[in-house]
Amino acid sequence: MEKELAARSGNVCELCGATEGLKVFVVEPKPGSSPDECIHVCTTCFSQLSDEEEIEANHWRCLNDSMWNETPVVKVVAWRMLNKLKSEGWPNDLLDMFYMDEETEKWAKSGVDAENTPKHVDSNGAELFAGDSVVLIKDLKVKGANFTAKRGTAVRNITLVHDNPEQIEGKVEGQRIVILTQYVKK
Repeated sequence: MEKELAARSGNVCELCGATEGLKVFVVEPKPGSSPDECIHVCTTCFSQLSDEEEIEANHWRCLNDSMWNETPVVKVVAWRMLNKLKSEGWPNDLLDMFYMDEETEKWAKSGVDAENTPKHVDSNGAELFAGDSVVLIKDLKVKGANFTAKRGTAVRNITLVHDNPEQIEGKVEGQRIVILTQYVKK
């Protein structure tokens, strides 16, 4: 099977294009019994696909190219990674352009548990997305800076902290700060 994957991929990682340390990655929930259920990836992609704590968002900017691969299994992995990285902001644009046929989309979604993915919500329970604008509902003393962010201050173009659903980032008075979601409203 590895020879078939090497031929299909041209001996490069099907996600990032690296040529060193290529491995076979089985795309669940398929059993991996054929090359159509596996992808050829480098050790960096393999470790990050296998362990979510290893994910380095900037490495996955390569999905900008690999999402256009015509091989369904590559599309499945690209779509899943873009969804895992949604809170970074930039994957949302790629997901808006992403195209898969119905069968491939069903496979991609079968491996994602969207209900258990933590969501960023404001003080009223409205879901927050990267790029949203929010308003502070309380005066907040900014640690490490000599100012207080006043109630009613608009924070535009927020970024979500991907590993903590209770935090967002945004600019207030020209400084980028971390804000708890409980103190903002959409």
